[in-house]
Amino acid sequence: MPRSAAAAAVAGPTVAIDIGGTKIAGALVHPDGAMTALTRRPTPRGTDADGVMAAVAEVVADLARDPLWAQAVRCGIGSAGPVDTSRGTVSPVNIGAWREFPVQERTAAELAARGARIPVVLAGDGVAMTAAEHWLGAARGHANALCMVVSTGVGGGLILNNQLHPGPTGNAGHIGHISVAFDGERCVCGGHGCVESLASGTAIARWALAQGWTGPDPTAAGVAASAAAGDPVALAAFDRAGRALAAAIAATATLVETDIAVIGGGVAASGDTLFAPVRRHLASYAALSFVKDLQVVPAALGTHAGLIGAAAAAMMLLPTA
Repeated sequence: MPRSAAAAAVAGPTVAIDIGGTKIAGALVHPDGAMTALTRRPTPRGTDADGVMAAVAEVVADLARDPLWAQAVRCGIGSAGPVDTSRGTVSPVNIGAWREFPVQERTAAELAARGARIPVVLAGDGVAMTAAEHWLGAARGHANALCMVVSTGVGGGLILNNQLHPGPTGNAGHIGHISVAFDGERCVCGGHGCVESLASGTAIARWALAQGWTGPDPTAAGVAASAAAGDPVALAAFDRAGRALAAAIAATATLVETDIAVIGGGVAASGDTLFAPVRRHLASYAALSFVKDLQVVPAALGTHAGLIGAAAAAMMLLPTA
């Protein structure tokens, strides 16, 4: 455990809240990573901003019923982005009712209303995943790491000198929008040739279909199944994605000297179908002596990584709470 997290951990449990497009979850996360009082609500659809916040309030209310609630010393919120941690606001792509929503302030008010006047910190989901993997997962013991989520989008975060490095607005390490093809197609962010436009699950499926792939499941998982069976178009789709990821990982490592890249998310569940081309292409991009031994490994934490990450981010960013 990094020194700052270790110092924070001795004080008591951390309230963790994980906000995504399908669920809003909560737990009390303890110094050893154990979780109690686990609860969740579906993310409301077809409602306004307050309607979504009501689900967060219900999660907080559930946690407040736990006997250990009074011992909580800090709260971490991990949220789908974009986020602006300098203002405590979120505008999740998959929660249309929230645009520049002050989730940090509103959550702090809910906590205080239930007797928990504790500091609250906001982290994007990629940064939270990074904190989780460094604390208890595949990046544990590495002082400098890049962790990333490859799913419908591509996000990530950085550990530098054993410290979480979220940047001024909480978006540092957002590897999905590094350009790896200067004449590539326009990305949804407005740039060109971004990693996300080449390597996300959506991009993999879109490219395979455009190349004539006709599998029964028109998703990245379907393309992965076809690739595992030897379909040449499906294999090419994952090779293309792996090359984009390798270029971005090598560029990041060259810039800040990370020595490990941890990849999680739905696309990473395809295993060697993704990791084999990433590692193969990495050999040609990470050529300098100080990055040639760079490791690429799958994320170690599963279902509850978001909650562990929200807590880990709070422990690292609020060490004196």
